[in-house]
Amino acid sequence: MIDVTPKKILVVTKGHHFDRGAFFEMLEQLQGPGGEFVWTHVEHPAAAALFKPEAAAAFDAFLMYDMPGITFQPLSPPTLTPPPPGFMNDFEALLERGMPFVFLHHAIAGWPTSERYAEIMGGRFLYQPAVLRGSALPDSGYRHFVTHHIESVARHAVTAGLEDGFDICDEVYLFEVFESDVVPLMRSQHPFTADGFYSAHRAVTGQMYSRAGWNHKPGSNLIAWTRREKSSPIVYIQCGDGPTAYGNAGFRRLLANALTWVVSPEAKDISPHLSAGTLDAR
Repeated sequence: MIDVTPKKILVVTKGHHFDRGAFFEMLEQLQGPGGEFVWTHVEHPAAAALFKPEAAAAFDAFLMYDMPGITFQPLSPPTLTPPPPGFMNDFEALLERGMPFVFLHHAIAGWPTSERYAEIMGGRFLYQPAVLRGSALPDSGYRHFVTHHIESVARHAVTAGLEDGFDICDEVYLFEVFESDVVPLMRSQHPFTADGFYSAHRAVTGQMYSRAGWNHKPGSNLIAWTRREKSSPIVYIQCGDGPTAYGNAGFRRLLANALTWVVSPEAKDISPHLSAGTLDAR
């Protein structure tokens, strides 16, 4: 029997501009295959208090649409700050307890001074060159208003109803994805090569839409993936830059599926990679 009890979702934002009206309108209209969602919204820095396990127990899952730890400066590299004292300990405690997390779009750039945070998500978007997993890497690439086709690459509850994929106009990223540590769910047919992207570092230092002097190796075309961190099911979805994406039926279905699945008993039982009857990667 499907549990149709409304699922309580904590939505965490701040750190990156977004169209608040359109975003929250999308959430209010979101309908999961197993029932409705009840939303609670919190911004940083107040969000840290709700990561404490006793406070987080009031929620079924966290939806992370935030980008903390980065303060943009006019014509200068951004200022990077670490998580507040105790935050990562609280986060680790939630992972031990199996709190589900769905990370969305720019959340992949959050807390850039914490490599552990990137490991939890399964990747990282870099606003400036950095060392990650022992390798010196260039800043990541971005491109707005790209119309591309996203195809399902796994039979999974998160991709249910999206077996033929969907088209979307959205921002795409040329960024770091830890492919060996994630389960691929959906891939884009867009070419992820430097000549089709712009430098994030140049953008935040006053040179929007520039790739002069910037180079980046061909990147992953993964748009959605899942993984397990300790006891927690994790889903990352790269879609979701603005109103055009928020209104896309395919993206809405993908997000609703992800939130429904991460709170399900099946999500609690998956292995870090394949689980019989849950996922059959192609």
